[in-house]
Amino acid sequence: MTPQPGSAGDVLTLISAGSATTRSDLARLTGLARSTISQRVDALIERGLVEETESGESTGGRPPRQLRLHTEDHAFAGVDLGATHCRVALMDISGNVLAECEDSLLIGEGPEKVLAHVDQRLDRLLGQVGRPRTALRAMGIGVPGPVEFATGRPNNPPIMPGWNDYPIPEYFGGVAVLVDNDVNVMALGEHRNSFPGINHLLFVKVGTGIGCGIMAEGKLHRGAQGSAGDIGHIRVSGHEDAGCRCGNSACLEAVAGGAAIARRLTELGLAAESGADVVALVQAGNTQALRLVREAGRLIGEVLASLVNFFNPEVIVIGGALSRVHEHLLAGIRETVYRRSLPLATHHLSITPSRTGINAAALGSGNLAIEHYLSPDNINRIVNA
Repeated sequence: MTPQPGSAGDVLTLISAGSATTRSDLARLTGLARSTISQRVDALIERGLVEETESGESTGGRPPRQLRLHTEDHAFAGVDLGATHCRVALMDISGNVLAECEDSLLIGEGPEKVLAHVDQRLDRLLGQVGRPRTALRAMGIGVPGPVEFATGRPNNPPIMPGWNDYPIPEYFGGVAVLVDNDVNVMALGEHRNSFPGINHLLFVKVGTGIGCGIMAEGKLHRGAQGSAGDIGHIRVSGHEDAGCRCGNSACLEAVAGGAAIARRLTELGLAAESGADVVALVQAGNTQALRLVREAGRLIGEVLASLVNFFNPEVIVIGGALSRVHEHLLAGIRETVYRRSLPLATHHLSITPSRTGINAAALGSGNLAIEHYLSPDNINRIVNA
């Protein structure tokens, strides 16, 4: 149900965005009577969502009372589950990180063991900041595979054996849980924390595989079934002999992903089993690794050039394991994108490495949880309960 203009949820949206800091601001922006605004604000204060303090500067008379989100009694969790790691960030309602941790953890150990680990870490982090488990309002989880966002169930994730159709939200009873593909939450985390003023952004994760998160008009674009941005399986001409894990050949990740580069280096007699090994060789100055990373950048650039012409983003952010050698990877990407895209589409285009780095997915997952909780529909349900 779409909330009515000026509902408690709409009022909280204005406060949380910083658009309104006083009751007078709210009356001016919404056009509602002061009595109605007072009713909405008092309801939000009663539910512990907003607090009002006398911290404004006086212009002659009584200082205006300032409104802000009440941060002390709420907590949100952002969880980043990778193939070999688990990062958890505990955040307040304003998106500030209260505590965080990272552990080595194999996603292939299965949902029960992995989610039990997450649950234990949540209790420990909440204890560190002195908040009870009941303070946890919502949590977001990013996983390295396709997800049916509406249900939070992984959909045949290739590197997550045993997770297919597992009801992740049901494991954490009593709290809202949102599950999304890792590159989507990376895009959200990067946008909210580093590029909040940008409307159209692409976040490209270059690791073992290659994926893309799409921010359109400042919102995540997932597509009809949640598979938007799966650029790793776009066909690259001239590489028909490169078989892909999806069953096709010549897919972008099969020729330019970290695993593909490691495989080619192995064929050249170098010890490389993963994208991390590729990064180590590049950082050591190995010329073969440098050449292959730049070549991978050009191939990724071919696909991105088409996306630039189609989507016309303002910013393309490169993240993932191989972004740690971004000077070489981005050189190849920029070379191809600027050569093959339309001048109008690249006139103000920025192609840059991730600013949030390894924290992108955990921050994005936390942002996903906070924005769900603060959505007008959810706030109206809380206020009317």
